[in-house]
Amino acid sequence: MSHEDNFDPEELNHSQLNQPEEDLTSEQEEVQSETITKITGLYKEWFLDYASYVILERAVPAIEDGFKPVQRRIMHSMKELDDGRYNKVANIVGHTMQYHPHGDASIGDAIVQLGQKELLIDMQGNWGNILTGDGAAASRYIEARLSKFALEVLYSPKITTWQSSYDGRRNEPVNLPVKFPLLLAQGGEGIAVGLSTKVLPHNFIELINASINILKGKPFTIYPDFPTAGIADVSNYNDGQRGGRVRVRAKISQLDKNTLVINQIPFSTTTTSLIDSILKANEKGKIKIKKIEDNTAAEVEILIHLPAGTSPDKTIDALYAFTACETSIAPLGCIIQDNKPLFTGVSEMLKMSTNQTVDLLKSELEIELNELEEKWHFLSLERIFIENRIYRSIEEEETWEGVINAIDLGLRPFVINLKRDITTEDIVRLTEIKIKRISRFDIDKANQIIESLEDDIEQVKYNLAHLIEFAINYFTKLKEKYGKGKERLTELKSFDTIEATKVVLRNTKLYVNREEGFFGTSLKKDEYVCDCSDIDDIIVFLRDGSFIVSKVDEKKFVGKDIIHISVWDKNDTRTIYNLIYRDGRSGSSYVKRFNVTGITRDKVYDLTQGKDGSQVLYFSANPNGEAELVTIILRQLSNIKKLKFDLDFAELLIKGRSAKGNLVSKYAIKKIELKEKGISTLRPRKIWFDETVHRLNVEGRGELLGEFKAEDRLLVITQSGKVKTITPDLSKHFEEDMIILEKWKPKKPIAAIYYEGEKDRYYIKRFLIENENKEELFISDHEKSRLEVVSTDYRPVAEIVFSKVKGIQKESLEVNLEEFITIKGIKALGNQLTTDKVKEINWLESLPYEEEEEEEEEVLDIILDELPETSVDEDGQGTILFD
Repeated sequence: MSHEDNFDPEELNHSQLNQPEEDLTSEQEEVQSETITKITGLYKEWFLDYASYVILERAVPAIEDGFKPVQRRIMHSMKELDDGRYNKVANIVGHTMQYHPHGDASIGDAIVQLGQKELLIDMQGNWGNILTGDGAAASRYIEARLSKFALEVLYSPKITTWQSSYDGRRNEPVNLPVKFPLLLAQGGEGIAVGLSTKVLPHNFIELINASINILKGKPFTIYPDFPTAGIADVSNYNDGQRGGRVRVRAKISQLDKNTLVINQIPFSTTTTSLIDSILKANEKGKIKIKKIEDNTAAEVEILIHLPAGTSPDKTIDALYAFTACETSIAPLGCIIQDNKPLFTGVSEMLKMSTNQTVDLLKSELEIELNELEEKWHFLSLERIFIENRIYRSIEEEETWEGVINAIDLGLRPFVINLKRDITTEDIVRLTEIKIKRISRFDIDKANQIIESLEDDIEQVKYNLAHLIEFAINYFTKLKEKYGKGKERLTELKSFDTIEATKVVLRNTKLYVNREEGFFGTSLKKDEYVCDCSDIDDIIVFLRDGSFIVSKVDEKKFVGKDIIHISVWDKNDTRTIYNLIYRDGRSGSSYVKRFNVTGITRDKVYDLTQGKDGSQVLYFSANPNGEAELVTIILRQLSNIKKLKFDLDFAELLIKGRSAKGNLVSKYAIKKIELKEKGISTLRPRKIWFDETVHRLNVEGRGELLGEFKAEDRLLVITQSGKVKTITPDLSKHFEEDMIILEKWKPKKPIAAIYYEGEKDRYYIKRFLIENENKEELFISDHEKSRLEVVSTDYRPVAEIVFSKVKGIQKESLEVNLEEFITIKGIKALGNQLTTDKVKEINWLESLPYEEEEEEEEEVLDIILDELPETSVDEDGQGTILFD
């Protein structure tokens, strides 16, 4: 990195640099032209040199072994110090400084990071905690040694390429001969000059399986696996390349109705940072919690206590939406290959690593073969030398040359049995054999050793000829030997995107001054509208036929004579607005139905034809597409025969908000009266259950549960023997032990066989849901009671398999539950099934049953074709504006 060849300050004279060009002598001009280098040029070279140094020598790992230089030097130093016992980390740091000239702090931090990955280093002492973020103890207090795995896969001095250390006193490896995809197993992260890398950690066993698939020519896919566990959505992983993204969530479950527990946290967070983010969200009113406890020790346990009446399900979604319980990680696959940065995906990295492992195994086999053949060669020479007493031929030789020649002549008749020519070095080694060894030479034992070597040589040759098979066996043995306890920690799932507006805590009250045209959260003396949050959008309709959508504010002017105001959801296509307006000051009146979806915030939209004096005569907002019946009363005029008639909104098509509408009357309207409230004109919506994410949806993912009208409910039965009905809320979380989820039919009985703990007997019961708004236990509450099987078929049939008693097997019993027991109350014990010992209970094919067709409400086909299938929860209300 020295630039002395390019720039010598002593050659520059400051007076020359500052002297005007016209005042320079010819001699000075010559000196200047030869010695002055532009400062910009120097900076450019220095910057590029520094950037290259940081990229190659500090920040980015090499694909050959997966290490950054400091990590490689640490592992090399630990091998030099290795004697099977623990070494103080401070000693390792000091030894590594012989190779890494950047201070003890950087080395100590790198050792701790390597140790916390729990793969290459056996640790002793307080090495910190990746879950809580607690740091390790000082290096003089903690100890380390190489793991057995590291000793097996990291080192092979005979095939290692060496280079001089920074001071030239020692040799260090250019790259360690790592025979495993270490970079992908540990992950790697670094920021250099104008370059960064972020390779996520992957699962040990899955990497080995993928390497085996590569060698077999089979397809493979690898996904991240994080040491903090958690749940990950890798649908946009993009093979770990730039532009990919992994969403990681904490594992949150419901401990009881007022307590949530976090047992796993997202990668890149700690329990401390996670709790801080939850407290901040609580302070900002995004979520509502009572208190939070951190009981984390060896495993994560964060308890979140909720205030009474707070929905645990909604709070879980809010935690994912507003806190670090969900994080997004952007991988960036950048590595060093052949001293150059390379951007690539994890699949290509694994292929490179696997192919390199094959090459390293081949080099080791070739070296082993050469060593075995050399050993066989010398042992064969030794046997010939001693067995044929060639050593006696040197007794009369007086010179060294004579000794060498004599042995050479004695060996020549036996050269045909050797695999290579005899060299002078071979003969010299023979002269070094001690008399004691010659006198005790055992020809049979020597032949056995040579034969054993020949077997080893054949095995190595076989392995070289079947190198891929040998590599597959190598990976398989690694998995068998070190794979225990390295199973996947991170659960892979597909996440639904949580809309913040749907889960945010609405803890702010919205007010409106209709006459003056203001709305806001600070107008506490004015009319209360509804609860809202600070991220909600508000839609406002005015008497002049215009509307606007704007963000919640403390006080905001939108226009006088407000006729309707509410929270607006951009994805809500089921809310239908019914409108009658007058065109201009004395024009005809028109009627229209429309919804409001895509808008530009704070832009004023006109629902009339834009003439001065236009006025809204009737308006209603209908969250479930209700279409009411109204009575139109016209002003008395001599030429009007019919002054009163009905208008049914259900007969109108739903069109865009800019549509002109249908003509109501060309005469002036005196009064509009609501004659009959409308029913929903929306067809029942289809709802699916996605088993992968345990959520309901209307996008067709998973199992179709049926078509649901506003009054329809879902039946939920759990393994713990609880039953309830719920509204099909798309944001609902379902229990892990849920065993039945289907559309609830109130007259359809539920049949169950359960073990009653107190009576030590099996019972059968059939019942109907008695209280649709209450979760109930339908088996006894004894601690030993358990649900065996449950069915919602009309006429279920069960097979009872009995246990052997004294070697006698009783024939299985077939039970028709409809005949066995009548429908009773949900709290009834039921009828005893049998007194015999039961081995297992199985459902058989149910008996046929023809369901009665339910009466469906009439729905206009023309309306069905116009509307999408979504849902809302509130009731619409008509507003009479003109009298």
